[in-house]
Amino acid sequence: MKLLVIEDDRETAAYLIKGLSESGYTVDHSGDGREGLFLATSGSYDAIVLDRMLPGMDGLALLGALRGAQIRTPALILSALGSVDDRVKGLRSGGDDYLVKPFAFSELLARIEALLRRGMQNPTQTRLRVADLELDLLTRSVKRGDKVIELLPREFQLLEYLMRNAGHVVTRTMLLENVWDYHFDPQTNVIDVHVSRLRQKIDKQFERPLLHTVRGAGYCLRAGD
Repeated sequence: MKLLVIEDDRETAAYLIKGLSESGYTVDHSGDGREGLFLATSGSYDAIVLDRMLPGMDGLALLGALRGAQIRTPALILSALGSVDDRVKGLRSGGDDYLVKPFAFSELLARIEALLRRGMQNPTQTRLRVADLELDLLTRSVKRGDKVIELLPREFQLLEYLMRNAGHVVTRTMLLENVWDYHFDPQTNVIDVHVSRLRQKIDKQFERPLLHTVRGAGYCLRAGD
């Protein structure tokens, strides 16, 4: 299980990272709201532990941006603001749980486990669709309209990630980390080659292109020009 901790207080962040790592979780950390939002939009986390008061972007604004982008990763808000009104505001802003500082780590861990169990009870999405392009995760098949599209395993992974982030710009770093599992840039054109091959297969014979290059930023799979 992979968690994202967004907390600007160094001592609290170190405490959380150490405890969660020792509990078996893989933990990424950001101390800034804007950077935290960028990481959270990758969609690769099972849950988010989020401080409410952050530099760059307030925690509740960050949550609002995530939910507005249809990213439903469970989020536990941490805050020294503990009144009923504060807790209600946090939950209504998109938080799934709210824990007041100072807190016992055992309670934090139990709340994270509850969020993860709740998420596992949701029906698993087995089909992804953008316009007339459809990917079936069970049969590992892809078709656009009535045409079946044959993809190599890496091309399938690439398309799946793009479809899960449809409508959003996906950067080279996001692709390297989530499709190739590289946490560094190997300075090759591997992404360009695979995107080009994928574009040939899903767009070339169709009137409306779906896979777009966003100059200086990355790629975006979306309906329309």
